[in-house]
Amino acid sequence: MKRPHTGLPSLILCALLGAFCALWTWTAPGDPNLWPAPADGSGVEVHLLDNGFHTDLAVPRAALEARPGPLADAVRSLPPGDWILIGWGDAKFYVDQSPISDRLPDGARAFFRPGNPSVIMLDPAQKDPRRLFAEDGRRSVRLSDAGFDRMAAHIEASLDLSTGAARVAAAREGDDARFFASHEHFSIARLCNHWTAGVLNAAGLAVRPFRSIVSSELIATIDRAQGASASAGH
Repeated sequence: MKRPHTGLPSLILCALLGAFCALWTWTAPGDPNLWPAPADGSGVEVHLLDNGFHTDLAVPRAALEARPGPLADAVRSLPPGDWILIGWGDAKFYVDQSPISDRLPDGARAFFRPGNPSVIMLDPAQKDPRRLFAEDGRRSVRLSDAGFDRMAAHIEASLDLSTGAARVAAAREGDDARFFASHEHFSIARLCNHWTAGVLNAAGLAVRPFRSIVSSELIATIDRAQGASASAGH
């Protein structure tokens, strides 16, 4: 009787496991020319906000408006607010605020249908984010001026500028937030937290793209960066 041949299946399983481990540990390197900010207190402080599954960035409005370009123009069109909350997501699911239980079929569509349009949220806020969000769901990070410029340029590059300017794709009644069309596509392979990880990486921080599927990884990204900076004596 021939013994079952198990070599090939085992090899395939090992290859898949190895690929998963490689993705899990894959780190997009930071840029030491951008991060950390100089010790003289210069730069721009931004805040990462985590609600448990989605992340936004709180950015000083004045710093965004000081840069010429479509992003600054979009910010100037918003209602008053010293801070701008910035996020990214599916053009329909992200904007909808009906109970999550009513949106499960649409959530499946957003995850698994290719080519979903997306939007960038710009939401003006009057109060300092440190007063609005608990510390366990917030991290503050000071970016160098060059790092902030790269971060803002990365956000701007996500805008759909096919009409020559940022275009409002959606708004919510009674809400100051505006959702500007993005040329990127939302799916399970490109979630809101992946987008935010890319923004942080553009600012000079090292990120783990695959793990960034969960919002807690973005908190860990900043904790690691600040811990490494403190150990290096910056």
